[in-house]
Amino acid sequence: MNIAKKLCAAAVLFLLVMALAVPACAAPAEADAAAASDSSTGMKALAVGLAIGLAAAGGAVGMGIVGGKAADGISRQPDMESKIRTTLMLDLVFIETAIIYALLVVILVIFVL
Repeated sequence: MNIAKKLCAAAVLFLLVMALAVPACAAPAEADAAAASDSSTGMKALAVGLAIGLAAAGGAVGMGIVGGKAADGISRQPDMESKIRTTLMLDLVFIETAIIYALLVVILVIFVL
């Protein structure tokens, strides 16, 4: 399956999940202030889950691409294995750091806002 079909399938799945999740978080029309607060908490939980999910999924895709390209580079030039592996590890650290930053933002949103 080519990348365009995979991206299209992922987009359709994402839209389906969002279409099912939004009505569950919507506040009823006769809601008072307490119910509106609960709705706000529910929407915050949905946003937090979506944010960390997208960060983790994006990081996983990035790590897979980097790992595949590194393996391809090592197979094409075995004498450059140590330099490619060093660059691979550095790239993986940067990707993982971005995911950890997203986790920290999510934790701040949960406990501060």
